[in-house]
Amino acid sequence: MAHLKDKIAIVTGSSSGIGKAIALRFAQEGATVIVAARRLDKCQETVVEIEAGGGRAVAFQTDVAEESQVEQLVAETVRRYQRLDILVNNAGIFGGRWIADTTTDEFDEVMRTNVRGTFFCCRAGFAQMKQQGGGTIINMSSVAGVQAWRGTGTYSASKHAIMALTKSLADEGREHRIKASAICPGGVADELVDATADVRAASDKIDPFDIAETALYLACLGPQAVVHQIVVDRLGADW
Repeated sequence: MAHLKDKIAIVTGSSSGIGKAIALRFAQEGATVIVAARRLDKCQETVVEIEAGGGRAVAFQTDVAEESQVEQLVAETVRRYQRLDILVNNAGIFGGRWIADTTTDEFDEVMRTNVRGTFFCCRAGFAQMKQQGGGTIINMSSVAGVQAWRGTGTYSASKHAIMALTKSLADEGREHRIKASAICPGGVADELVDATADVRAASDKIDPFDIAETALYLACLGPQAVVHQIVVDRLGADW
């Protein structure tokens, strides 16, 4: 049984890591996936992999921190497929150091992608889903969105902001049959985490496909469900 048969799904940051795993998994379950990220060549690689497995996908170069590009992404999706059923806001970056050592530019870069990018996507996706009578929005937060450690203040602040956006969106979407939820992974074996020495030392990283299964579960929930967060944490207290 294809759980997402005929569904139209946008997955941002799906050129690698968690986003790519979600795109592949959704396609396996019958969804048509719009693979969106800044690196078009990597998006196209994901599309090729999906199509090789018998799935349907299209690549769309998008920087989620650019408002006009997000609006174009949603508009083009609706133009091609007449609807948007699932929006996974996975695009994000890790940045910042100890707060006293973090520059303004470093802080702004993280907030620009993680917070503004998620906001732009949520706003555009919500508007379309409200018009069509429902949909599902899944935001990628982090364990750092519910806790904070030294050296992660900027990143943690951005992920806490995503949690607040998600909770408000879940409440606002209820009457429109729009579900909003957030996944909060711990250390995941992907490019973002591997670029961070503190996380790289963690002994038990989560496979991106584990997160993809969580996203699939959330995408399959009925319209009556209102989920604020799913926490997936295998790092332990030493991080």
